[in-house]
Amino acid sequence: MFIHIFGFRWKERVTDAEKARAARDIRAFQGQISGLIDVFVGENLSPRGQGYTFAGLMRFTDRDACDAYSTHPSHLALLDWLVPLIDPVELDFEA
Repeated sequence: MFIHIFGFRWKERVTDAEKARAARDIRAFQGQISGLIDVFVGENLSPRGQGYTFAGLMRFTDRDACDAYSTHPSHLALLDWLVPLIDPVELDFEA
């Protein structure tokens, strides 16, 4: 199994509607992307979040599936509109 974790610091101009769209679009990857087992996203509630107020975790069957996700057309479409709105952090590991 391969785990992909991410967090976002939203830029100042981001609306609540854009935040909701990000969560909705990321959740929609489940069932669309081969090898993606689970998708979890939500507000980061940790008091040690260092400004990362949105978090997510994806479980993949293996690293190859996660690598394929990174170039999947649905993921690239999300990145087109989302990247200008965030300062992201990503963590990946095999479990």
